[in-house]
Amino acid sequence: MIPFLDLKAVNQAHRADLVAAFERVLDSGWYIMGNELTRFEAEYADYCGARECVGVANGLDALTLSLRALGVGPGDEVIVPSNTYIATWLAVSHVGATPVPVEPDDRTANVDPARLEAALTPRTRVIMPVHLYGQPVELAPLLAFARKHGLKVVEDGAQAHGARYKGERLGAHGDIVTWSFYPGKNLGALGDGGAITTNDAALAASIRELRNYGSKAKYHNDVIGYNSRLDELQAALLRAKLPALDAENRQRSLIAERYLQALAGTSLQLPEVHPDCESAWHLFVVRHPQRDALARLLAERGIGTVIHYPIAPHLQPAYAPLGIAAGTLPISERLHREVISLPISPVMSLQQADEVAAGVRAALESLAGA
Repeated sequence: MIPFLDLKAVNQAHRADLVAAFERVLDSGWYIMGNELTRFEAEYADYCGARECVGVANGLDALTLSLRALGVGPGDEVIVPSNTYIATWLAVSHVGATPVPVEPDDRTANVDPARLEAALTPRTRVIMPVHLYGQPVELAPLLAFARKHGLKVVEDGAQAHGARYKGERLGAHGDIVTWSFYPGKNLGALGDGGAITTNDAALAASIRELRNYGSKAKYHNDVIGYNSRLDELQAALLRAKLPALDAENRQRSLIAERYLQALAGTSLQLPEVHPDCESAWHLFVVRHPQRDALARLLAERGIGTVIHYPIAPHLQPAYAPLGIAAGTLPISERLHREVISLPISPVMSLQQADEVAAGVRAALESLAGA
């Protein structure tokens, strides 16, 4: 049996450092907005090549607070990918703005910069690209478009810790980059957590105020804020795991290379990485028109898979009021029908990757002969 993701094993690899971090926080007697958060923010900003990092409660809050800090609200529009996890859209809705979806490049599954022009209206304020599955978006044309039209760029980096664009780690290409530290991420906490990174000190200061009840000084509340703080324990645990992130991403990359070699020439559509991009390989997502049958065959062979994601955001009941009918966004809809994620993690061995690939090839042969 090869599970899709063995989180227990992932964290067991850091057990001694995690236990030490827990004891350090327990013994400190300080559990919110303390030294561990301050140090993690400095260390993660340095890792990302950004001047500022602000820890918040989760990735969705990171997106929402970023839009608030940029003054986005009712009447505004935010360009979002049609192919993404729904959190990207939810953040736009939470500030009262309207998400305007743009279709992806069919090869990379990331938002296609060539399609931005058609989505632009006088109400557009922000572009929110998602570095989906760990691969960076083609940022140069997207950023050039944003500058030309006076738009802000909030990158959703929830799946792309350590990924690089043109040799530089994600973290400060756009105005703000948001992060999730959900346990299954490449840099995962042992609970919820999130952050933003930016080179804009004023934006960082605004988000710090918003995350803490709209307060710069205790009991003085200048704006209507939130309770969205990355707690001391999660900050300490993330500090314990951060030094190993690059090595763990290298193992993910080795597994991805193994898959790409072993599955070349099959009926799968394999992931393509843009030449300017270095993926963090958070997910290894392949496509097949008989996706559900393939998933069943792999499960019978003891190979765990997950579908990221089965339903496009515009087809979720939550977004029925937007009136985006089925068939309107065909590339995204086809992706959501065909995608399936194969196991990939820093604790997987290359032998296990070979076993998965062999199982996939056998399943595909079975489908072809059916």
